[in-house]
Amino acid sequence: MKQTDGTERNDAMQTDEDTMKVPIDEPQNEQQEVQELDEEAMVEAAIRAGEQAAEEELNNDIGRVRAERDELYQRLEECTDQVDAAQQKAADAIDRLARLQADWENFRRRTRQEREAERERAAEDLVLGLLPVLDDMERAVDHARQSDEQSDEYYQFVDGVAQVHDKMLGVLAKVGVEVIDPAGEPFEPLSHQAVGRVEDTEAYDETVAQVYQRGYRMGGKVIRAAMVTVTYGGPKRPAEDDATSDE
Repeated sequence: MKQTDGTERNDAMQTDEDTMKVPIDEPQNEQQEVQELDEEAMVEAAIRAGEQAAEEELNNDIGRVRAERDELYQRLEECTDQVDAAQQKAADAIDRLARLQADWENFRRRTRQEREAERERAAEDLVLGLLPVLDDMERAVDHARQSDEQSDEYYQFVDGVAQVHDKMLGVLAKVGVEVIDPAGEPFEPLSHQAVGRVEDTEAYDETVAQVYQRGYRMGGKVIRAAMVTVTYGGPKRPAEDDATSDE
């Protein structure tokens, strides 16, 4: 019986131990699982926090980049406006410079023309003042050569006056003065002044018969018309066009 009681006691004690082990093991597993769940939650929370922080930082970076971009765009627009304004000012300055250069060239040309015209007027006035002297010398030489004086001294004096007259004409020729001496030439109203008419049936009508006073031309301009007599009663002079066609 004792043995049986001992066995029963041992079995009872073992049963008690097994019974005691069960409630001890289950809470440890639950705590471990809870701990593992807490760690996973912490990791997930940390990941979410990191992702959120990264997202916020990325958003901040994007906002900052966009702000910098907008600022750069604004600066670019301002620089573009400044460049356009500078180009417009440069174009205006170039246009103003071109106008000033054109005005300067016009002024120089006008001044040069005025000076040339003034010089021509002064030279013309000088020549006109000398023409009566030349006329007197020509009349004196012509009268002297028609005189009955036969001495050598007299002829030498007349020849000297004639040489002085020719030298004066040479000097005037250097400044563009031309003598108009149209004896035997067709009458030209623009450069000849008719002071009389002479009947001549052998000469062409409207031909210069005699020159009373020679005319002068300077630079293509008639400064004094020649005083002449003109023939009439003769045949008509052939037209230049007809003569050219015949040739």
